[in-house]
Amino acid sequence: MQTLKTEEIKELLNKCWMTHDGMWFYHCLNELGIETTNRLNKAASRSLAAVEIKRVMQVCGLSGVSSFAEFKTLFEGAVHLLTADFMDFDYEFREPDLLQCRMGKRCFALAGMRRLGVEREYECGIFHRVEGWFEALGLKFSVSPEVLKCMMLDEGRCFRDYRFDFSGEA
Repeated sequence: MQTLKTEEIKELLNKCWMTHDGMWFYHCLNELGIETTNRLNKAASRSLAAVEIKRVMQVCGLSGVSSFAEFKTLFEGAVHLLTADFMDFDYEFREPDLLQCRMGKRCFALAGMRRLGVEREYECGIFHRVEGWFEALGLKFSVSPEVLKCMMLDEGRCFRDYRFDFSGEA
């Protein structure tokens, strides 16, 4: 273990975590069916996100974010810490209040759903996790496109544009 680099350890831990997630999905699917499994998976992704973003904030010494610049710094740190190369997740800050998140062509979630034979019925939990971060931070945001099923299957691409409102107005 002492010879492993930090990035190798992070990759291994994320693979183990995603294997647990996949096995959880598989057993729920077999026991409860796809509809219930999708609902539980999305709920679990959102509630996990609330816990993990608060933990990231704590280790960074933050109590909240009040500007897009603070959010950008936190988001970049969270993505670096909580994702791995195999996930093929990328993002870009496109405007002062716009963030685009996207999955690459080798989406690990889609690959897993294909192995299970439920790729057409699967409702992606990846963006529920990201949106759970935003909600836990108390951010006002909109998302486009609003997608339920796997966008990659029909369009050959998968992304979400998030627009944020840091104006402070209710």
